[in-house]
Amino acid sequence: MKALLSCLIALIVTHSLVAQNLNPIAYQDSSQKFVGLITENINENRSAVLILPAWKGIDNEAKQAALDLAKEGYVAMIADIYGVGNVPKDNQEAAALSSQFKSDYRLYQDRIALALNHLKKQGIDTNRIAVIGYCFGGTGALEVARAGFRVRGVISIHGGLARDQKRSIGPIYPKVLVEHPAADASVSKTDFDNFVAEMNEAKADWQIIQYGNCGHTFTNPEAKDYNHLMAGRAWQHTLLFLRELLKIEE
Repeated sequence: MKALLSCLIALIVTHSLVAQNLNPIAYQDSSQKFVGLITENINENRSAVLILPAWKGIDNEAKQAALDLAKEGYVAMIADIYGVGNVPKDNQEAAALSSQFKSDYRLYQDRIALALNHLKKQGIDTNRIAVIGYCFGGTGALEVARAGFRVRGVISIHGGLARDQKRSIGPIYPKVLVEHPAADASVSKTDFDNFVAEMNEAKADWQIIQYGNCGHTFTNPEAKDYNHLMAGRAWQHTLLFLRELLKIEE
């Protein structure tokens, strides 16, 4: 009887995790409205992950990551970086819009800070938050570190590593993981080497994992560069890093 009861409880818990949905979460600054997405398992005793999406805004890869993180016990929120009414229609618009934020890195940092603050309003302390980002969002994750935000850590997944060399290098508080496809044509050797030098000068706790035979968007099933094997490894590396950073309490 006890064994049967244990099985039923396990099935109920498993079902509750699998059945997670993503709900809209609205916030704004003085001039722009934003609508992100957040998992249903909001609880102030949980740790949380803020997801920064790729250059087209909130996409299927970010949504799937949020749902998968909820299954692991995390609250997951996908940030809306561009704002309502500013979703790119195609790659050309996405390139133009994301370039503005890469150039104006302070604006990018401000938009991320806005999302972080709204996540904290759900009752989750900054010390229980990590940030991950894909592509353009991976660049954003590194801007979180460069801005000195007091989150536990950041993960940049096939993100841009370049930094204007005129920018000063300050201390970096979050732990940094970069998941880098070795054949990413968008990241030059100079940018790679400069990033390593930046992390060392900032005395950061950092690491780079390179994935062989992988092009830029190797974790996205909808992209031509998708590599199922390496994407699976990268996800396991993500979970391992998050487990180090964040303690889950049910």
